[in-house]
Amino acid sequence: MKAFIYSGINQQKIEDRPKPSIDKPSDAIVRVTKTSICGTDLHILKGDVATCTPGRILGHEGVGVIDAVGAGVSNFKVGDRVLISCITSCGKCEYCKKMMYSHCTDGGWILGNTIDGTQAEFVRIPYADTSLYPIPAGADEESMLMLSDILPTGFECGVLNGKIQVGNTVAIVGAGPIGMAALLTAQFYSPSQIIVIDLDASRLAMARQFGATATVLSSEIDAKEQVLKLTEGKGVDTAIEAVGIPATFEFCQAIIAVGGTIANVGVHGHKVDLHLETLWDKNITITTALVNTSSTPMLLKAIAAEKIQAKKLVTHHFRFDQILDAYDSFRDAAKTHALKLVISMQEPG
Repeated sequence: MKAFIYSGINQQKIEDRPKPSIDKPSDAIVRVTKTSICGTDLHILKGDVATCTPGRILGHEGVGVIDAVGAGVSNFKVGDRVLISCITSCGKCEYCKKMMYSHCTDGGWILGNTIDGTQAEFVRIPYADTSLYPIPAGADEESMLMLSDILPTGFECGVLNGKIQVGNTVAIVGAGPIGMAALLTAQFYSPSQIIVIDLDASRLAMARQFGATATVLSSEIDAKEQVLKLTEGKGVDTAIEAVGIPATFEFCQAIIAVGGTIANVGVHGHKVDLHLETLWDKNITITTALVNTSSTPMLLKAIAAEKIQAKKLVTHHFRFDQILDAYDSFRDAAKTHALKLVISMQEPG
């Protein structure tokens, strides 16, 4: 089978690899029909994720069709259409029992990290019964693909951890895929303001279409002063950090209101400074998280009920043999206006 390989820092290639096989009774083999690229994949290619070593097939997002199941799989059969969760969960360990699936002692974020992932024609899914979801009949695959990672990540790590309530003021720092997912799902709670901050004017225009009440182009104006002006000098109740660099985490600290919550979502490859000299008396909360995907069943229902227009996140389409071009497009989003890419596999002949 063809697969996209991380072969070292800033090195990648398409390579022929053996088709995966059932290793344990709880495994399933999925023929991938569509996959995507995540910002975390770019962090891996930069060398920011030490657990992912050269030679790994990347990717933790996908939809597909069950090709084979182990003897212990009871919820799925060959031919079923499935959504692949970015988080693998055994369902039995102490963390899974607390619904902290991202810290599963034999799972968590392993696809495209410590085991081979979804940017290939086939992928082995451990603990298939608790790590896959059936795709409802007639459901759009591209919308389902957004549920592999970005929608539950934006919702759980940004919106829920950010403690958004009716009437709150919210800032989303970073209008990439995760920031946009947080924007779409924050509206469940009817905040009075959702301010999106980014360097890219085209992404801010898209954010306004998605429901942002205000946008701030941080490359051209004093973004902090603009946010404070929009909030009568108080700052925001929730600041969602959706980039993963020191500057954006510091910006969240600068705009948070008394009693507010900073919800970090970004993947940080470098240290950041915590300014306790200005925050120690402000009663703020800082949260960090890796998505658990515990919200996926609820979000599936929300998409089915058209409460979330998930397909709006998709901006570009590629075939799998164009995946190197897809990565270039995703890296250069400021020029290509790429948000979420759908990479389609060729139908078996």
